[in-house]
Parts: sequence; C-alpha cells; structure tokens
Amino acid sequence: MSMVGDRLKQAREAQKLTVYQVAEMTKIRTDHIRAIDEGNFDVFSAPVYIRGFVRSYANALKLDPKEILDLLSRELGAGNAHEPLIHQTPKSGMDAVMYELSKLNRRMVLRSVAAIAILVVAGSGFYVWNKRQHEDPAAGIGTELYHYHGNGDTLPLPALR
Repeated sequence: MSMVGDRLKQAREAQKLTVYQVAEMTKIRTDHIRAIDEGNFDVFSAPVYIRGFVRSYANALKLDPKEILDLLSRELGAGNAHEPLIHQTPKSGMDAVMYELSKLNRRMVLRSVAAIAILVVAGSGFYVWNKRQHEDPAAGIGTELYHYHGNGDTLPLPALR
C-alpha cells in the first residue's frame, strides 16, 4: 500500500466519510478514489491526473496539500513513474482554423458580424440609389398616354429624344 493512499484513506475514515461522500465533494469518480486509497496509480493515464486528484482529495479532507503532494512526488519518483508518451497526430487545416476560432471573443464576433451587415445594407442602398439617379423617370412610358382624344384640345407632347 502506498504512503499517500494510506494517509488519505486513514484521514477519510477518521472523519467517518465514505468513498461516495468524498466523490460527491471532489467530483472525482469513486473508482479513482479507491485506486488512490490502494496506491494503484496505474489506472491513471498520466501523473498529472494523479497529482490533481490527490490535491483535490487532500483539500476535501482538510489536509495540507503541499505536504501530501511532496510525499506523492517521492513515492512516484521511487516507483520510477514516468510521463507517458503522447503521440502527436498531424494537425489538419481545419484543426488550425477551429483553434483560431476558439480564441475569439463572442462579443467581438457579434460586433464584427453586425458591422459587416450594416456595411452590406448601406452599400446596397447606395448602389440602388445611384442607379436610380441616372435613370430617365419617363422611360418605358409610351406616347399614347400624352394624347387626349376629346373635344380637340390636346396636351403638349414632350420632345422626342
């Protein structure tokens, strides 16, 4: 049995706490708490998880986390626990894009989208207004609308262009 696991388990039992109560307090899975109590650190994928869980466990039991972590470091060092090799998978272009997007602030993105939308609406409005300025308002109206076929009086016709 490990010194760290034994010490944490004794403190938990002295406070009359069950594994389930500690799991509820720390949000650590019960099988991980049991593994720490037994000193079975092989169930963890990396020493960083062991240290984090042991720190949370010690804080929940109101023990000095620095002292417990020092004891854990000596224990892991004696057992020649080493950091596992992490295989780096090649990153695709989409991974890089998603990483950059994850760093953006939501407010900044919303402001940018709103500014772009305002620019698009203003540009479209200017384009339509400018196009209408150069059009002939009487284009497409036939000359028959200007003739009055009544008692001989006629309206003056505009000059043909």
